[in-house]
Amino acid sequence: MNAFRRAKIFVVAVGLIALPAWAVDVVFKPVAEGVYAYIGEIEGRTYDNEGLNANIGLVVTNAGAVLIDSGATFQSARKIHKAANKVTNQPVKWVISTGDQDHRWLGNGYFTAQAIETIAHADAKADMQARAGEHMDGLKVLKERLDGTVPTLPTRFVTGQDTRLEMGGTVFELKHRHGGHTPGDMLVWLPQKNVLFAGDVVYVDRVLGLHPVSNTLNWLESFSAVDELKPQTIVPGHGNVTNLATAQAHTRDLLLALRAHMKKAVDDGVDLSAAVKSFNAKPFAHLRHADVWIPQLANQTYLEVERE
Repeated sequence: MNAFRRAKIFVVAVGLIALPAWAVDVVFKPVAEGVYAYIGEIEGRTYDNEGLNANIGLVVTNAGAVLIDSGATFQSARKIHKAANKVTNQPVKWVISTGDQDHRWLGNGYFTAQAIETIAHADAKADMQARAGEHMDGLKVLKERLDGTVPTLPTRFVTGQDTRLEMGGTVFELKHRHGGHTPGDMLVWLPQKNVLFAGDVVYVDRVLGLHPVSNTLNWLESFSAVDELKPQTIVPGHGNVTNLATAQAHTRDLLLALRAHMKKAVDDGVDLSAAVKSFNAKPFAHLRHADVWIPQLANQTYLEVERE
């Protein structure tokens, strides 16, 4: 049998073998001393990425570890926990959700079963309750990888604009300014590390997302807290670890441009279709999904401004 025929038979045989499905490898990489991040991909939720298309944080203190966000499912939360255990022997004691989008809190059920405290802002509660079913429907693409996931509210809700927590000498400042992407969006500021976990208040590398529960005016108020902090390092909700200038350019400036354009259009009596078509998206064309998503953002911002 010649080499070509042997190779052909080998390829066919391999094609008949059921190869295992690709799975996400959760690995926390250092951001600062005692601070780590897992950077999720910037595509949509897929079976292969297991709904982990967002960033997750880990902070190690002398008295325990803290996770920032719990992932989208029970199974991905377990992976996050195992990944944290590879970094430190300190037990995970808190999981802080930075918002009420699925990949911020639907892994709570796993951590609650481990007797680990889960924390979010009180303004997230109503949206978590209202959209839990919608989140679960949206994650059906995960098939059996969604098994075991039960929407589980945080065991502790904080209130007000600023909440100071401390573990093992490490200070966590939780800052809530009426949300933006979701009502419960909250910043987690580590003043001693000069690191900010911004959740969905900051998107880089890809276009931000707007949902019916989103509010661009509130979002800009939340971003103003980022401007005030002037963090050296930002772990965004989506995209690579970044700095303030990039966060401003990719998130704040897009929101400002959308609102300015749509306010003028509404004030001038320009109809929705014309206003969307005339929005100048060129400064943001380099961001992932810009061609598809920016017209959607423009549409929603017009409707929001029209209601104001």
